[in-house]
Amino acid sequence: QVQLVESGGGLVQAGGSLTLSCAASKDINSINRMGWYRQAPGKQRELVATMTSGGRTNYADSVKGRFTISRDNAKNTVYLQMNSLKPEDTAVYYCSVSWTVVSDPYWGQGTQVTVSS
Repeated sequence: QVQLVESGGGLVQAGGSLTLSCAASKDINSINRMGWYRQAPGKQRELVATMTSGGRTNYADSVKGRFTISRDNAKNTVYLQMNSLKPEDTAVYYCSVSWTVVSDPYWGQGTQVTVSS
């Protein structure tokens, strides 16, 4: 069973930065797709950023220019660098990784990000 463990969340003031990490228990060199999603209280889970195996990235309009998704294959870790944080970025952030086109993605347990105004 593959495990994804997120870390790096916390409380930060508006304008600050955080880097989320997602450590996988399986080699990520051959992943098909990875992504970060978030869910704020009372809202549906939404896409934040994704990256394909070929390195193509996609970002929600609300985070473009502020967030960056990346990976370190040697560490089997996926990252989300978040800059210029806003109170509306407050949510539980989840990482998601799929190793093949047909397989269901694996999800982490989530990490809380709270941005104070």
